[in-house]
Formats: sequence, C-alpha cells, structure tokens
Amino acid sequence: MRLRLAGAVLLSAAAYYVYLPLPSGVSEPWKLMLLDALFRSFMRASDVAHALGVCHRVHLLNQVVSWVEVIEARSCPAVHVTDSSLGGVPTRVFQPKGGKKLRRGVIYFHGGGWALGSGRMRSYDLLCRKMAEDLDAVVMSVDYRLAPEAVFPDQYHDALAASRAFLSAQVLERYSIDPERLCVSGDSAGGNLAAAVAQELGSDDSLTVKFTAQALIYPVLQALDFYTPSYQQNQAVPILYRPVMARFWLQYLGADSSLEPLLLANNHSSLDQPGISADIRSRLDWTSLLPGDRKKHFRPVLKETGSPGVVAEVPALTDVKAAPLLAEQGVLGRTPKAYVMTCEFDVLRDDGLMYAKRLQNAGVAVTSDHYEDGFHGCMVFAFLPMMSDVGQRSMSSFIHWLDQNV
Repeated sequence: MRLRLAGAVLLSAAAYYVYLPLPSGVSEPWKLMLLDALFRSFMRASDVAHALGVCHRVHLLNQVVSWVEVIEARSCPAVHVTDSSLGGVPTRVFQPKGGKKLRRGVIYFHGGGWALGSGRMRSYDLLCRKMAEDLDAVVMSVDYRLAPEAVFPDQYHDALAASRAFLSAQVLERYSIDPERLCVSGDSAGGNLAAAVAQELGSDDSLTVKFTAQALIYPVLQALDFYTPSYQQNQAVPILYRPVMARFWLQYLGADSSLEPLLLANNHSSLDQPGISADIRSRLDWTSLLPGDRKKHFRPVLKETGSPGVVAEVPALTDVKAAPLLAEQGVLGRTPKAYVMTCEFDVLRDDGLMYAKRLQNAGVAVTSDHYEDGFHGCMVFAFLPMMSDVGQRSMSSFIHWLDQNV
C-alpha cells in the first residue's frame, strides 16, 4: 500500500512538473510538454552549475548535447558522409553516391542561439542526410564557433568564410556541384546567419558564382523589439521563451547579461536612443509590415524615454550583419529568391513574416510557409522519439520547395 502511495505521489509530482498550459492550437501538446520539461531540467541544472562556479551554463548544456545527440559521420547506401572543412570551418558533408552528373548544393547552418548545438547532432545529421538523398544534392552542414568563447561577429565570419569557400570553383568542382543551383539555408540562429550571408554575398559584385536561393527556417532577425505580437502572444510558449531569446542575443553580442531586463522592457529601443533613426525603426515597424490577422489585438510598446546608452554600449544591436531585418531595401533586393518558414506559436514568428514582407517589397520572389500549429524548433524534432506531426509536415514542405526551386 505504501509503495503504491509513493508511486502515486511520484507520478503526480512528475505530471505537475511536466504539465504546462498551452494554446489550444499547438500540434500534439503533450509531446511539446515532455520536450519542454526535458529542456527546463537541463536549463535549471546549467543555471545551478553556473551560479556555483562549476562551469558556464552553456558548456554544461553543450556537454549534454554531445553525450546525447552528437554522432559520428556514418555513410549509408545512398549518401556518403564525411567530416571536412569549408574555409577553415568544420563542416559535415553529405554527398549522394553514384553517377558523375552535376548536383545542386545546399550549405546549412544549425540553430541553437549562436551558443548551442552542432551540425553533427543526430537531428541535423538526419535532416541533411534526408535532404541529400531526397534532392540528390550535396549538403554541407557548418559547425561555426559558439558563444560564450565566440561572440559576434565570429559566428557571422565563420558562416561567411564557409559560404565563400562553398561557392569557390575548387569546391564546386571537387563535389560536382552545379554552380547555377546553390542554396544557403539555416534554422533559428542559423537562419539569421543564412540571411546575413545572403545579403553580403548578394551585394558582392566580385563573385562569379552566387546563391540562387535562400531558405530560412523560423529565423531570428532583430533584437530591437521584444514586443512584436508574436513575442507578446508566445512569451510563455515553449521551447523558446521570451527571456531565453533575450539571453541568447546578449551572449551573441558579447554584452553584459544585466542588460536583459532593459531588452525585455524595450528600454534599449526607446525614442531617446540616438543610435536608432526613424529609417531603421521603419524596417521593423510591424504595424505596417504584418497582416491584420497576425497583429490581432496587440499594441506596440515604444518608450519615450528608456536607457539611451544601450545602443552605444552594444552597437551590434543595429548592425545588419547581426540583425538582417534592418538591412536597406537595396541590399534586400539583391538577395536570391527566398523561402521563409514561420510558426504560429513562436516568439520569432513576426521576425520571419516581416522579413518576408520586406523581401517582397524589394522585388524578391518569396514563398512564405506558415504553420498554424507549429512551434519553434519543430522541424528538427521530426526525427526524435517524440517526433511531431508538424515537424514532419514542415520538413516535407521545406524539402519540396528546395526540389522545385534549386
């Protein structure tokens, strides 16, 4: 009897920890709750280790990722998988076997807040393996440097160096890649890097070979407004909570973590900030860039006075290499055709929607792919034991777009 009672208490405690009220439209909510409970456990353990001075929280999280997710490069009957480098940056290469014909090429940047993850993780390995096989394409997954050791612009420079090498005649010839069928892609923070690379290389007239497509999966694109409708609507929706995204941004930009409350209050983008012009503000004005069904009942939070020294202290907040949404229209117009995936239950939803709109306004052909039941990170969770239905659907659509447009 006592054993049963103890078991019931433990089950109740576990259920209490796992249960989280979620919006009714989220795909398979219990799977997301279980995934979130796992993430919260690791995050809290890492915070304790950080507070005790054992190690940096990011190091513990990445160690866990390494134990659980990172796998060796293993070839299969259809795809040859090797670990190599591009422009001096570690890269996992997925190359279809057989034949000597030219193949399309995709360079991919993984997500993880510029601090976590690896292209060698099981989920990314399987994603790129599937892309290579389904598309008969050469796929290269880049392991750029990570925070806290590396901060902006290190990750950007790695992504740019790898992309320039990817476009080089030597690499194209070595892997039999068609120079007219090339895509740069990434998810979340990797989508940020892919967008920034597409802008930089699209405007580089010295290049003889350029990307013909960009595919951005729930990208993070700006850090000036933490009160977009999606940040307000989804601030407590896993797996990317609003404060976590602010923390990732500060880590990436090499800024003091004490600035987090200022970012979350939009004090850093108040009207008395001398480093933010009206022109810059117009590039992320969601009241004009978002359709009414996304704005809903939400209102902008724009402070008259705030903390006017923040942009001077963290100038990368307005650097387009860190925040691609802030790029000028002329720069956007020189980027290749785009695929932008967004999810309804994601704080980054409006970053992607605003970027898609700005690209369209600049004359770029854009496919905006929105998932009403999607959540942040859903596509790369399509392979996990708790694989999500929306993850499988979004991955299929992503690969289908690549098949039709690259």
